[in-house]
Amino acid sequence: MFTVRTMRIEDYDQVYELWMTIRGFRIRSIDDSREGVARFLLRNPTTSVVAEMDGKIVGAILCGHDGRRGCLYHVCVREGCRRMGIGKAMVVSCMEALRREQISKVSLIAFTKNDIGNAFWKCIGWTKREDLNYYDFVLNRENIEKFNE
Repeated sequence: MFTVRTMRIEDYDQVYELWMTIRGFRIRSIDDSREGVARFLLRNPTTSVVAEMDGKIVGAILCGHDGRRGCLYHVCVREGCRRMGIGKAMVVSCMEALRREQISKVSLIAFTKNDIGNAFWKCIGWTKREDLNYYDFVLNRENIEKFNE
């Protein structure tokens, strides 16, 4: 049996270890560092979750919002623990936390080659958007100066 609870910064080492076991998973050195996750959890103290089984973290979601729209990041479940309802239970917990904060829409990004993840989102009723493009810009001094030229 598993339990889902709010993520704390004290969970970071186990969550990071979990991230490292997920094939095709990508993390960013700054945003996903202990300091980056601490900033995220400070801004979003009630919305990120972990799933525990036998005292070990087997699933995690970073979940936050900007006051208007929620977003799920790094949704993962340990490979040997999948298909037990852990992912769905964590997503529901995040959605309930967002709803309590009066957020009415939530989104996520799944890599196109993430077949397992994309099948999961489709199976639990999420809609794949075909009407928009997603853009990034890495905020560092060099890029900002180059952009501003």
